Amino acid sequence: MSKDVKKLLANHEDLIHSEGLKVLSHVQRKEDDWYINTLMLEGIDVPFKYKRKQPYKSLKDTQVNLTYYREINIIAGLEFETMKVVRLKQS
Repeated sequence: MSKDVKKLLANHEDLIHSEGLKVLSHVQRKEDDWYINTLMLEGIDVPFKYKRKQPYKSLKDTQVNLTYYREINIIAGLEFETMKVVRLKQS
């Protein structure tokens, strides 16, 4: 784990870091000026989301290191859990 990740984790208690996760699905959609990216990972049933200004290459079938927050979204009275990615690196 790099010193940047250790520093982030020390400063933000709710931050989670995972390494070597396999991407099963990577979807990008345009929303206003942003591209919303959604990742589904092997063995995890919760989507991981992040935004970029430009489209990103497909991460399907690659391994990634992620730093993220757990997030609860309420849509039509139902709670949906997602993970908000703040740092993504291919491993």
